[in-house]
Amino acid sequence: MRIQIFTILLFLFSILKISAQNSYSLDLNIKTGPTEKITTNETEVGFTVTKKIDSKNTLSNTIRYTKIGVDYELEKYAFQDNSTDFSSIANDLTINHDIDQKMSFTVNVKPTINFEKNIGFSDVQLLGGLKMNYKFNESNSISAGAQRSMLFGKISVLPSFSYMQQINKNTAVAIGFPISQVSYSNNNKNSFSIKNDFQGAIYNLDGEALSDNYNNATKMTYSQMATTFEYVRSVDTYWSINFKGGYGFNNKFYLTDNAGNLTYDFNNNNGYIFNIGIKFKH
Repeated sequence: MRIQIFTILLFLFSILKISAQNSYSLDLNIKTGPTEKITTNETEVGFTVTKKIDSKNTLSNTIRYTKIGVDYELEKYAFQDNSTDFSSIANDLTINHDIDQKMSFTVNVKPTINFEKNIGFSDVQLLGGLKMNYKFNESNSISAGAQRSMLFGKISVLPSFSYMQQINKNTAVAIGFPISQVSYSNNNKNSFSIKNDFQGAIYNLDGEALSDNYNNATKMTYSQMATTFEYVRSVDTYWSINFKGGYGFNNKFYLTDNAGNLTYDFNNNNGYIFNIGIKFKH
């Protein structure tokens, strides 16, 4: 695991050298989500390049690798091993085009590969969305659109919307779906936020990780709604660290077959979320 992360970091740092003329960032996050029945441990590394093409167009591209380890309680679940690893590779391309001073639209294309051990063509999913943005004034704006996502543990087209208000120079509020957030910064070193968002993913199973009781299962699916509190501390001009804690509600963790039929429901309960991360931004 450590070798995989180290190799990815080396690859991303090599990109930094050829992308120095752009704005870029590199982040590493480690998250754990313990519950009574299942514990997930997640390591994620991402690299983002942002470039202002001209006065009306801005492009942002993020490459993100996520490794998730799922630990089961063997007395409850007939798995061959007490843990299963899943991986995700996503390339998130976003283009923002300004129509005029008040209105713009954002196009997002996000090819994603979610897999257990072996990558196949069926692991590739094309996600993304489109939204319109309108700025009422310097303090108030709104956006609305649609996105193809896995937020509820299945691939579907969902609406997205957000109303954003800058209450004062230190406090901002964004209310919408799938993310709502209140953020506060008392100086240029510290920022605090409370966020509520929806999360979900689908991973194809290789088959050998399941016992004979679950041979007809081909996919692992999870979804949840999470409310978290985050503190970000800027160490210097380039580096920052973040600490995040919260609670996951309506946790769903189950297995399905190729047709999407439920083959086993783990009846996973709610649980806490803990995250620590570091970010380099230039």
